[in-house]
Amino acid sequence: MSLNLIIIPTYNEIENIEKMIRKVFSLMEPYHILIVDDGSPDGTAAKVKELQKEFPQKLFIEERKGKMGLGTAYIHGFKWALQRPYEFIFEMDCDFSHNPDDLKRLLSACEGNADVAIGSRYVNGGNVSNWDMKRILLSYLASLYVRLILWFNVKDTTAGFKCYKRKVLEAIDLDKIKFMGYAFQIEMKYTAYRKGFKLVEVPITFVDRVLGTSKMSSKIFKEAFLGVIQMRFKNY
Repeated sequence: MSLNLIIIPTYNEIENIEKMIRKVFSLMEPYHILIVDDGSPDGTAAKVKELQKEFPQKLFIEERKGKMGLGTAYIHGFKWALQRPYEFIFEMDCDFSHNPDDLKRLLSACEGNADVAIGSRYVNGGNVSNWDMKRILLSYLASLYVRLILWFNVKDTTAGFKCYKRKVLEAIDLDKIKFMGYAFQIEMKYTAYRKGFKLVEVPITFVDRVLGTSKMSSKIFKEAFLGVIQMRFKNY
């Protein structure tokens, strides 16, 4: 079986799901995909089940009842992965903001000296497409804020395109990960860093979604802003 598992959380991604699955399975490297669907009313889960007949033993789905948050979807996926012999576990969005062609570069980093490979917008060679300057500046300043508060040198702290070596997820008490939105992405990186793992940023171009609806909200942004302070004081 493949040693590489991609976890993709979904909620109302019917416009993207089939294209994403077919794209990943067209790549030269062998990947399995786990979809964690939060009760999408648009038929996302039904489409995945239909595609499972075409891609048996490499496409999997876990269905949950209702929107339970990005963080809990990934935690669910991580636990599922650790019950199986995967060595490299990826996080990726369904909306093509993360280019599946970049999976190989994240994998190569973790096959090398990285314990966590981060697809980064803000290192040399990284970029953002389809964002206006205000949004780019806000995102960059948010990552700078996180770095100043937490004192760790990851430039794209909220990045959600990542590859973990298995040992990293085994070392983290997943039941103690507190946050659900962008703060979840920060907390996972910071926890890995605090445990002494090597985090490497791989430059990518992040492309804003074309189809479907963004899941960003003011609640998620507030959680990230306040959550960073909580993380800092938790570790005094």
